[in-house]
Amino acid sequence: MIKIISKLGPGLLFAGAAIGVSHLVQSTRAGADFGWGLIWALILVNIFKYPFFQYGPRYAMATGESLLDGYYKVGKVFLITYFILNLATMFTIQTAVTIVTAGLASSLFGVTDNMVIWSLIITIICYGILLLGKYKVLDKMIKVIILILAISTLFSTGVASINAQEVYSFKQIFPTGSGLVFLVAFMGWMPAPLDISIWHSLWTLEKKKNQKITPKESLFDFNVGYFATVILGVCFVSLGALVMYNSGISFSNSGGIFANQLIELYTSNLGDSFYLIISICAFTTMLSTTITCLDASPRTMSRATQLLTNNNKNYYFQWISALAVGTMLIFYFLLSEMGALVELATILSFITAPFYAILNYKLIMSKNMPESHKPSKALRILSIIGILFLTFFALGYILTRFI
Repeated sequence: MIKIISKLGPGLLFAGAAIGVSHLVQSTRAGADFGWGLIWALILVNIFKYPFFQYGPRYAMATGESLLDGYYKVGKVFLITYFILNLATMFTIQTAVTIVTAGLASSLFGVTDNMVIWSLIITIICYGILLLGKYKVLDKMIKVIILILAISTLFSTGVASINAQEVYSFKQIFPTGSGLVFLVAFMGWMPAPLDISIWHSLWTLEKKKNQKITPKESLFDFNVGYFATVILGVCFVSLGALVMYNSGISFSNSGGIFANQLIELYTSNLGDSFYLIISICAFTTMLSTTITCLDASPRTMSRATQLLTNNNKNYYFQWISALAVGTMLIFYFLLSEMGALVELATILSFITAPFYAILNYKLIMSKNMPESHKPSKALRILSIIGILFLTFFALGYILTRFI
């Protein structure tokens, strides 16, 4: 059992990055606003995104290269496009996850309710951990965080189910108007933006440097992480539906206020005795996302910079420092607008999903990929259906919103 756990790593890092804003914020809000009415969206988007996320570790194990290297081989323009898209969103995403983590830290530990101070503390701690320990520390930390998260979330869902007063309704709905905007944002980050497949390929290569793993073990690791995000996604929607649906309370766009509202609303329904477990569940959820995002974006931008400038200099320190400083500046100037910034980032993630889906599929089926490592016929069919699904929804949203 211990040997199996030791082989896990990139898949749990994926789960740590995915189970954050998409689950704690978006999934809980989905349950609070629509009950179980959007479970169909959660299930479908997880099914249709699955192959494109899986192609990250599959390609890395088969070729010894990251997806970024593959993008460069397919065409330099694709790598440049990724570079621009990531640069446009990485600061907003990091700020969004950190400010929610800060709000939860304030509720859990007290000391001060100043969100800027807590955000700085969390950013500096994560920054220090990553620079001093790098992948090995991150790999060990995330296993503990995911375990705490899974236990506390499953327990909370079970308690909420037992204490529920109303009859459950599983009627599925398709939102319109402002609800459609939320649906797109919800699906954009459920379980995560597709560009996280790039992060996964880099984490897989880093894992290979530190420990011998086989392609089969790598895919098992991915599946453990992926299906954990699906199960916990359903749990968070259920918590929102069971505890918050029809409560008449609207969430603030301020990350810190949202965090406090979330915990207060849970404890008001489940009882003050559950304050600690709810706080730990929420805090570990967002901490895992904060630290993995702070590692992954600089890691991808460093590799992209190497490829675009044709040199082997490691730019990780420069990019993680720039991301940490940029995040702190956004804390100071745009703290009260985090709700709008998160929505913008999630919508952009959904609109660009077909780009990453097509590119990952093209790469996994290219001549760079050994035949023995190419996906099965069933996975290829699912990929094509997934591309159509993501393209249809992205175009539908653009036509509805802007035309």
